[in-house]
Amino acid sequence: MKRFWQDVAIEDGEVRLDGKPVRTPGRAPLAVPYPRLAEAIADEWRAVEGEIDPRAMPLTGLANAAIDRIAPDSAAFAAGLSRYGESDLLYYRADSPGELVARQRAAWDPLLDWARRRYDVHFEVTAGVMHRPQPEATVVRLAEAVAARTAFELAGLSPIVTVTGSLVAALALLEGAADAGAVWRAGRIDDDWQAEQWGEDDLAVRTRDAHRADFDAGARFLSLL
Repeated sequence: MKRFWQDVAIEDGEVRLDGKPVRTPGRAPLAVPYPRLAEAIADEWRAVEGEIDPRAMPLTGLANAAIDRIAPDSAAFAAGLSRYGESDLLYYRADSPGELVARQRAAWDPLLDWARRRYDVHFEVTAGVMHRPQPEATVVRLAEAVAARTAFELAGLSPIVTVTGSLVAALALLEGAADAGAVWRAGRIDDDWQAEQWGEDDLAVRTRDAHRADFDAGARFLSLL
């Protein structure tokens, strides 16, 4: 679809083009109950030149997801994200070489320490990739923390969790206990180590860049709530 509008405005939380509401793919009004986020989404529409490119409008896409996909059944969506708390990236450590072990410890231990204090939970940390069950109380508490979030918060959390593989790190970002740069680096430690040892091919670079774009969109989305 090509640009057909002249004016973009926010009215009662709705993004409007020439006075008419923008609609989600599900045909609901694009209504955003966060003024800063609504204005940033409006800026995406103002920046359109020629044809609409959804890839250039990630905040709009996440808001659409919050309205169409998440809000109708937030509990089910939250439950899906919560499953990452059962096998979080931060639980599974290398046992060698020493430099990788140290990098993981330096980046991941502070995030787990924060979560222990914040949620009063215990984590089982292990070397290797074999699944190690977490205490039921920990799984339940993390699930409760996710379930308490709004549809828009869940929309922003989703790419952070899926890109990094860490629910704990995503919650730390949401609650201001870690910044986006630290969370991104924490999620990339193993991949970056492998790239340092063996290099990266074009596919790996494209995948990393796509993940970074998704991560940055989620982080910015959360920062505007």
